[in-house]
Formats: sequence, structure tokens, C-alpha cells
Amino acid sequence: MTGGTLALVVVIAVVVLVLLWGVAQYNGFVRLRNLVQESWRQIDVELHRRHDLIPNLVETVKGYAAHERGVFDEVTRARAAAAGPGAGPAEQAVQESALNSALGRLLAVAENYPVLRASENFQQLQAELANTEDRIAAGRRFYNANVRELNTKVETFPPNLVASMFGFTRAEYFEVDDPQVRQAPAVGF
Repeated sequence: MTGGTLALVVVIAVVVLVLLWGVAQYNGFVRLRNLVQESWRQIDVELHRRHDLIPNLVETVKGYAAHERGVFDEVTRARAAAAGPGAGPAEQAVQESALNSALGRLLAVAENYPVLRASENFQQLQAELANTEDRIAAGRRFYNANVRELNTKVETFPPNLVASMFGFTRAEYFEVDDPQVRQAPAVGF
């Protein structure tokens, strides 16, 4: 083999290695993007589950506390806003914050009615809501971990070259800014 041929083979090998690296990086970005989207859909499923439980909870409490109309209306409005389509993680976090606040007020109203607290239906709905809140929290942690991994890859060199070349961008975290909302709603009686 001559020196020119050897140099050509080395250049071709380097180009092939760079292309293989680029393909691997691209596929990694696609995998991470899909994982972030999938984990968001899982949160969405749990949020819908919670949104479906809320009308039952409201109706149960309404039967015992009919004069608390403002609280019921507030929960209904907050649920409708949170259940609306097309919200991204940041917008959804704001809507869920309002819903959590309204739910907290609803559960505070329920505390004033011992017969309601003793109701098996209310206890079952309350347990389902607590279980759903736990599942949302777990989904939020999983989603945010995937977002962190994607964002780290988008921002680090040299993978950021592939990210910018193919339009991969940072994803939004699902965060709650309200300190009161950071605490789980008090559902114990």
C-alpha cells in the first residue's frame, strides 16, 4: 500500500466513524424525545383520571354542604381549565396549581361535616384521589428525569451539533411554582 492509498483509507475510515457517531447521536435524540413525549402522556393519563374523579367528589360533598356553592363552582371551573386540550407542561402546571388550590378548599369544606367524612363513598373517592396524586407525582418525577437527560444531551458538546443540525430542542419541565401547591392536598380527616 502506498502512502496516498493509506491516507485515503484513513480519511474514509474517519468519515465513516464520524457518520456512524452522527447516526448514533441522532437515534439517541429520537429515543430521548420519544421517551419525554411518552412520559408526558403518562402524566396526562393520570391528570385525566384525577379530572374524572373530581366531579364525583364534588357531587358527594354537594349532598352534604349545599350552601357552599362558590367552592363547587371554583372547583368546576378549575377542573375545566386543567382538563382542556393542548396545554404544554408549563401551562398545565399553572392550571393544575389552580385546581389543587380549589380541591384543598373543597376538602376543607368536607372537614366541617362529620357524617360526610364517615361516608364510605366519600372515603373511597378520597382514597382514589390520594392514589392518583401519588401516581401523578411519580409520573412527574419520571418525566422531569427524561427532560433532564434530553436537555443535557441537547446542551453538551459535541452532541449539541447534531441537535442543532436536526432541530432537537430543550423540553419543558413540569414544575409547580406555588409553594402551597408543592404540598399534597390535605385529605386526612
